Amino acid sequence: MVLQPGSTVGILGGGQLGRMLALAAARLGLKSHIFCPPGDNPGSHVCDRITLAEYEDFAACDAFAASVDVATYEFENVPVPCVERIAGRVAVRPGIAALRIAQDRLNEKNFLNGLGIATAPFAAVDDAAGLDRAVAQIGLPAILKTRRLGYDGRGQSLLRAASDAAGASAATGGAPAILEGFVAFEREISVIAARDQDGVIACYDPPENHHRNGILDISRVPAAIPADVAAAAKHITARILTALDYIGVIGVELFVLKDGALAVNEFAPRVHNSGHWTLDACAISQFEQHIRAICGWPLGDPSRHSDAEMRNLIGGDAGQWDMLAAQPGLCLHLYGKDAPRPGRKMGHVTRLIPKGHM
Repeated sequence: MVLQPGSTVGILGGGQLGRMLALAAARLGLKSHIFCPPGDNPGSHVCDRITLAEYEDFAACDAFAASVDVATYEFENVPVPCVERIAGRVAVRPGIAALRIAQDRLNEKNFLNGLGIATAPFAAVDDAAGLDRAVAQIGLPAILKTRRLGYDGRGQSLLRAASDAAGASAATGGAPAILEGFVAFEREISVIAARDQDGVIACYDPPENHHRNGILDISRVPAAIPADVAAAAKHITARILTALDYIGVIGVELFVLKDGALAVNEFAPRVHNSGHWTLDACAISQFEQHIRAICGWPLGDPSRHSDAEMRNLIGGDAGQWDMLAAQPGLCLHLYGKDAPRPGRKMGHVTRLIPKGHM
């Protein structure tokens, strides 16, 4: 299926990723229709049409599906019944399989290990007794994570000693969880890649990522890794894409161990924060690449014309917009959200650097 210019792309979710997907679609002469619950939805500022309804509203889902030529999602926690309902009426890409797996950390780890891909050691935790067993199996320090709905450090608690178990369990609200052992890694990287309807895969160069308070702070590309490690990370990502019969852009986060080996932390079945630098350092951004893939267009060249450093603007950081806008070589992106608050991504900036001068 190849969609012609003038076709409509449906986007589930109205956040900043939906906003940037809609802008990418417009660049290609495509229309966008966003479906999201009422609230502060910056994607609504730039789309051709918006449906404000809860994801559980099946009548709204049906009307949305009838109005678009293909649908996608901008975040991995869209309720599966909503996506199933829409998929019964129009193609949803990447699809439901990737969504089901990514929504549950235990399923995700089992899926990756089933492909022979290394992850941190982990154990399921369903109750207090299960946490005690997991600690005995995994050891400490370790991180207790809810299986569902956690991101940007939410739903996570660090256990340094056995006495931390009760507090960590309370912090997750007793929800089903997994305990992940620490991995001795030198750096964190990610691979942003796309796969099209014919199985063609295009990978961007891996950025090196640094976090602050559990939230991505800075992504630098190229990562300070040997070429063979970068190639291995791309190969792992390609295996995941193929196993999922995936169409669209994926973000795969990996740990680079001290011996150069790789372990996957997690994957996101969508465009990814650590790929925002592609908007300015590549001819084809991750957002345009995703639109191309789901619409049946040829994938674009993922090579970069510049090295880059992308930094998230979190909370009050965006208040420095005037100072940032005045800096040469700095590309400013503000998301149009109505109010900053601690931990909220309000925008990002990318500094372009001549290749080889990072």
